[in-house]
Amino acid sequence: MLFFLKQGYRVIAHDRRGHGRSSQTADGHDMDHYADDLAALTAHLDLKNAIHVGHSTGGGEVAHYLARHGESRVSKAALISAVPPLMVKTEANPLGLPKSVFDDLQAQLAANRSEFYRNLASGPFYGFNRPGVKSSEAVIQNCGARA
Repeated sequence: MLFFLKQGYRVIAHDRRGHGRSSQTADGHDMDHYADDLAALTAHLDLKNAIHVGHSTGGGEVAHYLARHGESRVSKAALISAVPPLMVKTEANPLGLPKSVFDDLQAQLAANRSEFYRNLASGPFYGFNRPGVKSSEAVIQNCGARA
């Protein structure tokens, strides 16, 4: 974001529902709601010819936004390490993860939210569980602080 600010772009970052400083809603945590929230923000700010940049879940959000709301307010989209449209294994998505993986993550989150985010950040989320990768305590703590 700082890079684009220095290039003279107007930069807008939003807190996705349930993230950052947004309210902690109990529902609507799916790509369609995220895309609709982005559409509401885009319309409220009357953005035109916007460049949407989405990383990880944000990439999925941008893709869903374009699919649901079209390109009329968008000039470009950049998806960076974006989540796939469907992560769970189904007949149509045989390379996805078994639903039990997501059920286990949800159970861990319900049992101890803080521990869940710390374990996720210190392991697979940033790849710190890979051989030869040096973890960063500052990055791990920062991830938990945002969750």
